[in-house]
Amino acid sequence: LESLGVLLALIVALSLLSPYFLSVSNFLNILLATAVVGVLAFGSTFVIASAGIDLSVGSILALAGVVMGICVTTFGLPWPLAIAACLLTGAFCGLINGLLIARAEIPAFIVTLGMMGVARGVALLLTNGASKYGLDPAIVYMGQGRPLGIPVPVIVFVAIAGISHFVLVHTRFGVRTLVIGDNEAAARATGINVVRHRVILYVLSGTLAGLAGLLFMARTNSADPSAGIAYELTAITATILGGTNLFGGRATIAGTLVGALITGVLQNGLTLLAVSPFYQQILIGLVLVLAVWLDLINRRRSLR
Repeated sequence: LESLGVLLALIVALSLLSPYFLSVSNFLNILLATAVVGVLAFGSTFVIASAGIDLSVGSILALAGVVMGICVTTFGLPWPLAIAACLLTGAFCGLINGLLIARAEIPAFIVTLGMMGVARGVALLLTNGASKYGLDPAIVYMGQGRPLGIPVPVIVFVAIAGISHFVLVHTRFGVRTLVIGDNEAAARATGINVVRHRVILYVLSGTLAGLAGLLFMARTNSADPSAGIAYELTAITATILGGTNLFGGRATIAGTLVGALITGVLQNGLTLLAVSPFYQQILIGLVLVLAVWLDLINRRRSLR
């Protein structure tokens, strides 16, 4: 409810400050710009709900998209195989993260920070640092198509939100995720295979990062190895703004959806007000710190 109030307040304020903000086309632009980060944020919600963290999703987005682009432009593979390669690349990176974190017991912060550098470096090596253009029209439609006037990435964004909400709230997998985040020892005592579950969570996060890479590259009709820089920061910000506890045990997909919209509305409004992108990055960083601080305050209050 708090995050929804913040979103509504932002909408009202920006509507008063800019005559171009309150329009159907602009709201579709906001949803379109939010879709990629939102898909990343849904994956982050599951990971953070389990008391984990994934700092590599922005780089995995780039690597998965680059692999898809190479499949099409270099090897001439059919677009379904290219999309499958994109998603599998994301899943594989997530699998490596999960195995190192859950089985080797290396801290998630270190593992995913390392994967951030490795995935970005591999994406740059595969392309020699240059974007690859000319994706298959079917792939481009995934980013630029508008059935019934609604952008395809927005449809995917909403669909993933619905599926994620169902999984988190109405399935054993979602309940176990929250139990692990709340008390891992208790989860083990109840018979939950914590190691396997954590691995699956990071595979899920990586797969959704691959999907986000598909949407990003399809929208720009290019495989850009520099795509997704700092997107993990925005995704985590959206997740925390939505009410997910940074230390695990509490999460809502609806809240993450609102949190993603807050970041999208904020960036869109600042752009309309001609605020420099550099200041926008500063503001997003400050919003993340503020969100974590408020989460800590709420956590302390609930313990009293």
